[in-house]
Amino acid sequence: MTKSGKKSQNIVHDPRWQKIVDRDKAADGQFWYSVSTTGIYCRPSCPSRTPKPENVTLYDTLEAARLSDCRPCKRCNPEGCSTDATNAVLIEQACRLIEASETSPSLNELANAVELSPGYFHRLFKAQTGLTPKSYANAHRARKVRDGLAQGSKITDAVYDAGFQSNGRFYAQSSAMLGMTPSRYRDGGPHEVLHFAVAECSLGSVLVASSEKGVASIVLGDDPDALVRDLQDRFPKAELVGADADYEQSIAQVISFIEDPNRGLDLPLDVRGTAFQQRVWQALRQIPAGETATYAEVARRIGQPAATRAVASACAANHIAVAIPCHRVIRTDGSLSGYRWGVERKRTLLSREAGTK
Repeated sequence: MTKSGKKSQNIVHDPRWQKIVDRDKAADGQFWYSVSTTGIYCRPSCPSRTPKPENVTLYDTLEAARLSDCRPCKRCNPEGCSTDATNAVLIEQACRLIEASETSPSLNELANAVELSPGYFHRLFKAQTGLTPKSYANAHRARKVRDGLAQGSKITDAVYDAGFQSNGRFYAQSSAMLGMTPSRYRDGGPHEVLHFAVAECSLGSVLVASSEKGVASIVLGDDPDALVRDLQDRFPKAELVGADADYEQSIAQVISFIEDPNRGLDLPLDVRGTAFQQRVWQALRQIPAGETATYAEVARRIGQPAATRAVASACAANHIAVAIPCHRVIRTDGSLSGYRWGVERKRTLLSREAGTK
């Protein structure tokens, strides 16, 4: 085998090579590489065409790459902030501007504030946050309304404090924002009817509760009574209906899904959370059974790579176990970390989905 062939074989078998092929942004800062045919060095996520492995040299430090006599790549800027990191800072600035404004800034105002063209800013904002600037502003105003109503504010005061220009505009979208009328939300959800049932499965006790929209809660535990008390605490003024023979069929579907995730769960969900939590939970539902993702990977997938801790908090706030698979999220080092229903249940679920049980 030629010297070039041996080098190519060694590079291909180095785990860092796959990160270059994948343009793995999580690997930026961990190592650098140079390409002999172009005379440049890059970060792992460089968008340039993947080089041939026999032309690649890997470096553990930026200083070592600098000493290679190659020049830094102009596309990925290995010596400074990546384009993605720079863009993330700009979008973060725009988000803070939206949140600090009494009325929603226009697209042009936001774009000018971060010195980008409106069209590019709009595409970048949606790519980073998963929402358009207008949708983000609406979600922020909705959160302010929820906070105001939860604190006992008058509905009109909460609406105008959140930046809505009229009651009519708010009421046109209030049910989507709150899941119920504003007065019911403020009063703790009175007259909302939740059907629930408790059963046993291989993971212990399971409680399933549904509103008229769909499954609002799937929780696991060791004590059935504790699960019911938790449901009562979360919906203190709702009407809880148990021992419904028709509803028992729903919990049977959930138990079948827990025991065999490949069956899928053909039930509508009533997902309640902030705009950020819902984006995280939607990303979790896109992780296939038998696979996992790290908190950092989920943060990148929703366009907020710096929000790893916030992603972990959103996972911890999930009340729909298994159907919103927060058990598929692990730490960067591969450890299982926490799970609100117990790490052993998380391990069992992952093993079952991987086909080892």
